[in-house]
Amino acid sequence: MAKTLSLLGSTGSIGRNVLEIVRQFPGRFRVLGLAAGRNIELLKEQIDSFDPQLVSVADEALCGDLIQSLPAKWRDRIRPGQEGAEAVATIPQVDTVVSAIVGAAGLTPTLAAIRAGKNIALANKETLVMAGELVMTEVRRKRISLRPVDSEHSAIDQAMDAGRREDIAKLILTASGGPFLKLGARELWEATPDQALAHPNWSMGAKISIDSATLMNKGLEVLEAHHLFRVPLESIEVLIHPQSIVHSMVEFLDGAQIAHLGIPDMKIPIAYALSYPERLKLPLPRLNLAKTPPLEFFVPDLQRFPSLKLAYQVGKRGGTLPAVLNAANEVAVEAFLNKRIRFPEIALAVAETVNRIPREEASDLKNILAADLSARMQAESIIESLHIKFVQRSQTEPQVS
Repeated sequence: MAKTLSLLGSTGSIGRNVLEIVRQFPGRFRVLGLAAGRNIELLKEQIDSFDPQLVSVADEALCGDLIQSLPAKWRDRIRPGQEGAEAVATIPQVDTVVSAIVGAAGLTPTLAAIRAGKNIALANKETLVMAGELVMTEVRRKRISLRPVDSEHSAIDQAMDAGRREDIAKLILTASGGPFLKLGARELWEATPDQALAHPNWSMGAKISIDSATLMNKGLEVLEAHHLFRVPLESIEVLIHPQSIVHSMVEFLDGAQIAHLGIPDMKIPIAYALSYPERLKLPLPRLNLAKTPPLEFFVPDLQRFPSLKLAYQVGKRGGTLPAVLNAANEVAVEAFLNKRIRFPEIALAVAETVNRIPREEASDLKNILAADLSARMQAESIIESLHIKFVQRSQTEPQVS
């Protein structure tokens, strides 16, 4: 019997990989719901291929355009905005919801799916960064399965099976270091969005690629692992591993370290989350260690990449501050992509936002979303100030003819 899926973030990088796996294994999966952002042309192709029961589009105007471009039968099967995404996440016949919307927008539909009793394949780390305690309490209350899709957390999830949870000493998350690993501090100030988007090992969307370049992505993953595996922050370590072959490790009390190795391809952790406890025979190249370059590991340089240090600090303070961190980072990354600020100013803007927003208890979703909104407004104000200084500086610098 086919496993029924709703896919949140169907036109993004993870979403496209999910649907490729569905195509490769006809009869194993049935897609009943698709939730997309603004890529309407791709969404139309997905609708034609998978004939879902329900579709949502984040942008209400684009939702209307999509309805007009499709046969009349789709008029009542397409919903706009957040309510549309939540409707897709809670289709009664769906067994598993793949949460792959990028950023804070993925929190409410994912939480709605959990409360509706759906199993979750989680690619949206922001859900646990922003509302980890709330979300995991609901997961336990509803007795559902939540399996991570991030390659690092999938690796840890699998490596933890080598021993008892109470015998775990620490988790070791690996990071490629991104495209700027070897750049000097001065060179980072000249780094362009195009350079930051050129990840050396992984094919990812723009937001995650920039986060990888700043190491904020790894900071968010630390916070996600803290909630997902119920491990103290001080027992989660990050190592730079440029080859992206060892996806993460678990160290046990006896000193044994269990590592998960594989080629850097997101289809592997996606397929594992979808088919668990089975494994699918994927048509991918196999890892050949005899032909693999030497594997290297380094301690991150927190002076050049302060976002990782900031994530640990925010995680220790807790409350609504992780939501503030995430929101400020989303705004700052967008500003960098639009060339309003320079690369190191992403971390500066996020840190200043965290300093200005007071910590509140993350007691319910309302508090968390309020902190998210406040942080976005504050971050935008800080970025505007940085942008004005940037423009003034560029106007006074001598021009080379």
